[in-house]
Amino acid sequence: MKILHVVPSFHPATVYGGPVQAVYGLTRALARAGCDVRVLTTNTNGRHRLDVATDRDIRLEDGVSVRYCPRQARASVSLPLLGRLAAEVRAADVVHLAATYSFPTIPTLLACRRLGRPLVWSPRGGVLRWQRSRRAALKRVWEAACGAVAPSRLILHATSSEEADACARRFKTIRCVVIPNGVDVPADVLHVASNGTLRLLYVGRLDPIKGVENLLSACRLLREAPALAVRLTVAGDGDRTYVERLATLRDGLGLSDVSFIGAVDAAAKRRAFEAADLLVLPSHSESFGIVAAEALAHGVPVIAGHGTPWSGLEANGCGLWTDNSPEALAAAIRRAQSMPLREMGQRGREWMREDFGWDGIAQHMLAVYRDLDGGRRLRSAS
Repeated sequence: MKILHVVPSFHPATVYGGPVQAVYGLTRALARAGCDVRVLTTNTNGRHRLDVATDRDIRLEDGVSVRYCPRQARASVSLPLLGRLAAEVRAADVVHLAATYSFPTIPTLLACRRLGRPLVWSPRGGVLRWQRSRRAALKRVWEAACGAVAPSRLILHATSSEEADACARRFKTIRCVVIPNGVDVPADVLHVASNGTLRLLYVGRLDPIKGVENLLSACRLLREAPALAVRLTVAGDGDRTYVERLATLRDGLGLSDVSFIGAVDAAAKRRAFEAADLLVLPSHSESFGIVAAEALAHGVPVIAGHGTPWSGLEANGCGLWTDNSPEALAAAIRRAQSMPLREMGQRGREWMREDFGWDGIAQHMLAVYRDLDGGRRLRSAS
């Protein structure tokens, strides 16, 4: 089966966090399953551009063929991508779009409609809302335009039941299937021993929706407990003004034991997991939160906010699911200090291996592709 993935950014872009990692993992697993996988994308990486060739296809070592089109303007605006889109869609059996309020979205929907190609559309969290969501009216107009040009053979792909509910509210007439993201579980993990300090880690995009301000305030509350020594490492990047605001908040709270290390590549992320006791994901809203799965795969227990779909942490004995207020986060961190973190990490690895391995996730997605390509009634997947 020939699968075309259309995404605004792709590996090795790091600025956009989980969505890029998720598409990369899925494409690799589909290639291992025998699919002919192509990716049409741009060379954008936040404020920067990837150092990749844009005049030819690049064959990645995992069997995925990628065409990076040069961006002309902010984010993923690329006229060369538009120029290639029709031919790429025509050559595919199924198209998989991973974007919402992004430059390639409406052109891809329209191309699939005109050329009669089936489409799987992964919003990757774009349709979720929270109290500080921006440009809500403009997003509604965009959603209406998407619905107007959508092809008849279309299904939405959500990575959690929470995201599926949001899809149902935004696109009432489009069917939706729930398939979680996967994660690569390393065969071995190496943990650096702690010197008695509880080492917290946040990894992800820096944006108000991620709740990092609450985590910083929680760390300030924890300093009032002299028996608990805590150090927080924040790995990620975002809008420059917002990142500077976080640094100002850290300094204003007197948190000399909080470090901002910027965006990290795969190797640096692994080292960060190896040197951490707990990952904290305090987001106000997440469609999946792939970094939680990555941390668990590396044997690091997780504290996740109720805005994330990680209630299973407690059921599987590998973390805590809590409100993301500073007080609740501080209480969860204090509670976790006395828990068997290494045992919890091992349970997390087993959970990821059993339920979130990429090869199994790819088989679920392949079933959706085949049903959609054959025009038959879609089976429910989860």
